[in-house]
Amino acid sequence: MSTYVIGDLQGCFPALQQMLDLIAYDPAQDRIILLGDLVNRGSNSLAVLRWARDNQISAVLGNHDLHLLAVAAGYEKQHKGDTLQQILTAPDKDELLYWLRHLPLAIHTSGYFLVHAGLLPQWTIAQALKLAAEVEKALRSDDHLVYLSDMYGNHPTQWHDDLKGIARLRVITNGMTRLRFCSATGEMDFTAKAGLDSAPAGYYPWFHAPNRQSAGTPIVFGHWSALGLQIESDNIALDTGCLWGGQLSALRLEDRQVFQVECGGMAGIKRWH
Repeated sequence: MSTYVIGDLQGCFPALQQMLDLIAYDPAQDRIILLGDLVNRGSNSLAVLRWARDNQISAVLGNHDLHLLAVAAGYEKQHKGDTLQQILTAPDKDELLYWLRHLPLAIHTSGYFLVHAGLLPQWTIAQALKLAAEVEKALRSDDHLVYLSDMYGNHPTQWHDDLKGIARLRVITNGMTRLRFCSATGEMDFTAKAGLDSAPAGYYPWFHAPNRQSAGTPIVFGHWSALGLQIESDNIALDTGCLWGGQLSALRLEDRQVFQVECGGMAGIKRWH
């Protein structure tokens, strides 16, 4: 049995099909885990959702997935470039959205921590799992619309243990689904979205923040397409810009082998350690 973690799909279903062929995916033997942002901007979001739901695929939630839930609930408008309408008008929309909001925010498996964006430096792995469960409980409850109605916002910008209510849930959500750069004290910046050299003064990519409490546990994440493929001892970035004509990347956890397919065409399949 092998476990394959696949980076941001964002509705790129043909690339997913290529990847499944490349890794010779056997649903009876192998496990797939998607790193969030299953939907939006690509042209086949509905197909991705249906495939993941029908095949009981594991996945963590990304910011675009949460955006879909907020749009469907009427608390957010679609942005220019969004491709969510096919889901919003699908006959199985309610079933798909129910499945989506029951996904976890993080998964800890085989010694790896999987999350869409990152972790704030104050959080240990054990604490991060408990905090993720708080958001998951809110999303899965009968009162989930309360969470979705006030999910958006950049404040508070950093974590404090005494945060309560929606402010607490928002920081957890932002840290795990939107984070790129933060200060040594965990203050998040949401303005810089390019590569490592775009860090504002006094800020670090979250995985290089000083005294990060989750250091030592390999964290696999997506979200940051400008970063590209990055493999370090305790952090692995897998968003390689499939949506933008880059690659779709997958990591086999058992041996850290990376598999890639070119999203601009059928050629250029790659695999390496």
